[in-house]
Amino acid sequence: MPDGIRDGDAVDDLLARLDRFPADRYPVQRATASFHLGVALAGGGRLEEAESALHVACELFRPEQLPAEHAKAANALGAVQRMAGRFDQAARSFRTASRLFGEAALHLEQGAALYNLGLVERETNGQGAMAAFEQARSLLDPARVPGQAAAVARELGATLLSAGRPDDAVPPLEAAVDLAAAAGDRVGLGGAANALGLAHLASSRVVEAVQALEQAVAAHPRSVRPDAYAMAKANLALALEAAGRLPRARLAALQAAGAPSVPEPVHAQALAVLSRVGTDPGAVWAVLDEEPPERWAAVVREEVTRWQDGTEAERSSECRAWVAGQLERPRAAEELAGAYLAALVELPPRTLDVMVRSTIGALGSFVPELQERFAGQCSRALARFPVPQLLRLKDTFSAAATDAGLAATSW
Repeated sequence: MPDGIRDGDAVDDLLARLDRFPADRYPVQRATASFHLGVALAGGGRLEEAESALHVACELFRPEQLPAEHAKAANALGAVQRMAGRFDQAARSFRTASRLFGEAALHLEQGAALYNLGLVERETNGQGAMAAFEQARSLLDPARVPGQAAAVARELGATLLSAGRPDDAVPPLEAAVDLAAAAGDRVGLGGAANALGLAHLASSRVVEAVQALEQAVAAHPRSVRPDAYAMAKANLALALEAAGRLPRARLAALQAAGAPSVPEPVHAQALAVLSRVGTDPGAVWAVLDEEPPERWAAVVREEVTRWQDGTEAERSSECRAWVAGQLERPRAAEELAGAYLAALVELPPRTLDVMVRSTIGALGSFVPELQERFAGQCSRALARFPVPQLLRLKDTFSAAATDAGLAATSW
């Protein structure tokens, strides 16, 4: 093996095992060690060395004597070749693995190899990918392997959608959503729901598109998978625009564009929607006016998260729009203040201070009478909070108001 390979305990152990098992005396043991070494090296990103080790495993696991073992090594070899971008070689490896697994009546393993084959075929041959995914789907029993069955249904649906067949894509994508949910696979669920939403949108089923894309957004928390969140939000903005729900489209596009780590195509898509539906601050109010009070906290929380990541000017504009909107809705003011304060109290201390000071700065542009009214609404809402949260918010608002020289310093 090349110098520098001995940098991990697992690799060291496998190399020691290879030294104990020369190929001419212990071919099966050496093949087994080579297989595990290849997998370990691939996991560390050392693809060239991994491929070399897996070639050895394939050679020593002779297909006429050990077909299942040869198939397993070929499947792993194909995965490494795929990671290296050698799709033609990977396809050959996966075909070998699929054939041998099939001959051994190992249907789940054959389905997994065909799934891998579909992924590489899609890079060069969309029709071949569909055939591979369809065959894999027939072999992967959803009752036994719901996660794998969900993945192959998702990729089949996505391939059909890319081929311009959105109506054909819907059934496998709906199945993928249900199976991923059953398997507890939130990432897979989000990917399937996102593709399902696009399939519905491509066929002008805008209500179904919105529902699926809202499910995709929910599966991708902004703080956990910001890129997937932004993609789902940008697609949701398109669906909402197509449905004529422009205030919600504006909010979704703003949230997509304002997410961290937004891929450039997603950012461009969100900006394109905003160029058509507008970017005025206070977009949240048109949405809140349509939502029942029990939904206000969730809507406001998502917006406050966006504002905290914006520029100082953006935060100031949104906070000014919030103050104005709350004052314009006196009957619901305390409930709205409660939703706003609940979003703020979840923030880390430094971010909370920034948001409160932006709110107080915005409040300073209103006349003293309105400042007092807003402070009173917030103070009454604060009374519902647990004492530690109440004191934290009161102290933060009072300090910011005092520093800003506002008359309304009692919160």
